[in-house]
Formats: sequence, structure tokens, C-alpha cells
Amino acid sequence: MTSVINMAPKPFLAFWQAKMVAELAVDSLPFVAQMAERDRQGAVDYLKGAANRYTRSRAELGSSAHDLFERMIRGEFVGRVHPDLTPYVRHFREFLDAVNPELVSAEDVAWSDTHKYAGSFDAILRVWVDEANRITPDRSGEPALLMADWKTSKATYPDVALQMSAYAYADRIISPDGTSVPMPEFDGAAVLHVTADQWAFKPVLVNDEVFAQFLRYRGTFDWDRELSKTVIGKPLVSGGGSFETGTQRRGK
Repeated sequence: MTSVINMAPKPFLAFWQAKMVAELAVDSLPFVAQMAERDRQGAVDYLKGAANRYTRSRAELGSSAHDLFERMIRGEFVGRVHPDLTPYVRHFREFLDAVNPELVSAEDVAWSDTHKYAGSFDAILRVWVDEANRITPDRSGEPALLMADWKTSKATYPDVALQMSAYAYADRIISPDGTSVPMPEFDGAAVLHVTADQWAFKPVLVNDEVFAQFLRYRGTFDWDRELSKTVIGKPLVSGGGSFETGTQRRGK
């Protein structure tokens, strides 16, 4: 599923990657200059890898946070953690207190037999809301079933709607033991955005139109991985290159 969503164009990435390289070069100019004197290609590779190193470090933090969130949503006590993760744990506890959700499913696989994709979702939650659609942590309102996702990125981006629509429109849920049940019908979807500074539980639009956009990227994925590799045939005629005389051929 992630590979499908990655088919979406992201023109901002080129600017961001260039900015990361430029900032690293300026912030570590003496070090880079010394490195370049000894190993020019090494200095180039060091600067070129700035964005990838940042992405990997953020992914590692995000994976660790997700692991803690799963433990906490399942009711497990989480004690002392790495200082980098402490604010994430504190904010997730605040979320649990403010929303008081019931866990229906966590870290299971959404599987689509119809459209041939799969992906592991963070959670299916039941929350309670009043007539104004405000969450009631005392569970005095009406229950609502939500597809939920945790994000620890700098911001929440529109493609989370593609991701969550793909989960919600899948055919079934596959558990770790291999059993499966039909995907339920949802009352909505929401993303919990947690950073070191704050947290927010935001509604996400999941409907036929959003899912149709995901399916367009699903078609682009098939084009990229399969059909695009078959559309150019072998040359019917060709030319150029070096000319080889009969004498040269016989001399080989």
C-alpha cells in the first residue's frame, strides 16, 4: 500500500532535499572542506546523503513511538523510555485520557482481494460522540467506529487520506494467526498527530472519491512495475556505432 501511495507526485521533495544538503554544507563548512581535501567523493557522498540520514533517523523514532503507542493502547504500562521518546509517551497518555477510546483492532493487515493490495493499519477504535460530534470521554454519547492512524512526522499531509481510505475500503482484516474477518463499515477516520511539542486528533475524509484517487495510483503502480517494461520493443532497424570491415571481422 505504501508503494502505491508513493506513486503520488511529490515535487516539494526536490526542494527539501536541496535545502537539507545546503544547510548541512553551511553548518559544517570547515569539516566538509577538510574531508574534501582528503576524499572529494566522500565529501560529496556525505552531503548527498543528508536527506536520507534525516529520514532514517525520523523513521527510527517513529517506529519506536508506534511500538510504545501500541503497547499503551492495549493497556500495557510503559515506564521509563529514552528521553527522545518521553514527550511522545506523555502526549499519547493525554490522548487516551481525553478520548478514552476502546481498542477494536491494532496492527492487523487490511487486505483487498478486489484490488490486490495490503497494508498494516495502526488501529480501529470505538469512540463516543455527542450530538455536536464532540468526543465524550465518559462515553455518554453515541459510539462511532473509526479507522485510526498515528503520525509522528513534522505535519499531517493529505496522502494520509489515501492511506486510510485504502484501509477502510479493503475487503478483510487478517490477524497475525492468519484468521480473517470482513472489514467493518466505519463511521469515519482520524489521525493522531503526535510531535515532541504537541498532539492533535484530526478527522480525515475517507469516501468514494478519495478511494478512487488511491485506485488511480494503484493503476500507476501497475504501469510503473509491469506495463511500462513491455511497451518498447526491440529495434526494427538501427544504425550508428563503429563500422567494422570484413577484414577486421576475419582478423578476430
